Amino acid sequence: MLILGLETSCDETGVALFDSSEGLLADALHSQVAMHADYGGVVPELASRDHIRRLIPLTQYALQSAQRKLSDIDAIAFTEGPGLGGALLTGAGLAAGLGLVLRKPLIPVHHLEGHLLSPLMSGERPAPPYVALLVSGGHTQIMLVSGVGQYELLGETIDDAAGEAFDKSASLLGLGYPGGPALSRLAERGNPDRHPLPRPMLRSGDLNFSFSGLKTAVVTLVRQRRSEREHLDEQDKADIAASFQAAVVEVLTAKCLIALKETGAKTLVVAGGVGANASLRYRLRTDTKAIDCKVMFPPPNLCTDNGAMIGHAAALRWEAGIANIRNADDGFDIRPNWPLGG
Repeated sequence: MLILGLETSCDETGVALFDSSEGLLADALHSQVAMHADYGGVVPELASRDHIRRLIPLTQYALQSAQRKLSDIDAIAFTEGPGLGGALLTGAGLAAGLGLVLRKPLIPVHHLEGHLLSPLMSGERPAPPYVALLVSGGHTQIMLVSGVGQYELLGETIDDAAGEAFDKSASLLGLGYPGGPALSRLAERGNPDRHPLPRPMLRSGDLNFSFSGLKTAVVTLVRQRRSEREHLDEQDKADIAASFQAAVVEVLTAKCLIALKETGAKTLVVAGGVGANASLRYRLRTDTKAIDCKVMFPPPNLCTDNGAMIGHAAALRWEAGIANIRNADDGFDIRPNWPLGG
């Protein structure tokens, strides 16, 4: 079964062709980072307009790369939510239009489920039940996965997600937008033990997170260092970045280990943009191995939003007989606020 996957939930336009037998055939992606950088964050109206400009050329590129025609497609998957309303409408609208013309069914997909299942594209499939850490710009959640479409929320952030804390702390250090990857690169040159930043909710007795206090601690530290000298030099910035990253990684790792022990699961799956962080990957590999568990990550290129994860999730749901198949004649919907499992 050949599925066209469309992802337009925020600031990346993703189009992919996923075959249920052959796997990923083509993956085309355009990031709007450069466009939004001048504003220090995503501008929804600009994001929507750029998706409109990019969707058809990216679809044509994906088809050419896979040496397929539109008529070869068996179904069209699109991100129904959560995300920016206008951005979601662009992908849903193209999916519905192609469905009408080609007389093909539509498969709406939950954006977070796409991330959650993306590590399964990299090779071995984990045997359920397994624990999943969803850690991205807007989400930090720990889920128990009993099967495709069977998710139990074990814990989540009560304020800023880990990715938001990365971006906001990076902004304080003058690293621009998006700051998460830049902060991680800077942290490689810093001393993570120089500044004893807090580990929020590390011993809270549950699996929830809170990163706003850590962000506030970084604000206080930056102001203190600047009051001691006219400006922060590069080593100051690197040490603050490394100390901040170490705090986030320690909290995320500790909560994941608790989830594995409490559920009895032997596998941890990590998905989302922060899942590409090298320090987090190293710590999770080391600590899960110490308790006779294993951890799986998607390839780094599939950590960010992409059409491949949407086509892949749709294929898994189709195989499991739980795809919410729709007829394009019946129109389409979007769900900007859509809890996973809801």
